[in-house]
Amino acid sequence: MKDLAIALENRPGSLAEMGEALGRAGVSIEGGGAWVAGGEGIAHFLFADGGAARAALEAAGIHVLAERDVIVQRLKQAVPGQLGMLTRRMADAGVNIEVLYSDHDHQLILVVDDVVKGRAISEAWSREGG
Repeated sequence: MKDLAIALENRPGSLAEMGEALGRAGVSIEGGGAWVAGGEGIAHFLFADGGAARAALEAAGIHVLAERDVIVQRLKQAVPGQLGMLTRRMADAGVNIEVLYSDHDHQLILVVDDVVKGRAISEAWSREGG
């Protein structure tokens, strides 16, 4: 799975154009979100095939800022504090979480500055029962 950071114009239709370009290419979005910050549109979306998504977007003239590996983590929804516990472990290990969202399977998606260390923490946390 790959996270693509996508620059979107802050205007009506920009997100529609992105979705249409992906649809024409047969590329499905697995999770993510889009928002406006500082007057600029930005999106982070999750794809099973990041290369195909990037190619479809760039062919449509949509600027992909980055394509990055992700950490996928399932939280125990019935247990309060899961997000705090996992992210505290990341923070204590010096791992910076740059992007966080959910996928369509209700899993937490993390884009971090050190994916190797972040994955090790995530895997240990899961083995210990989260």
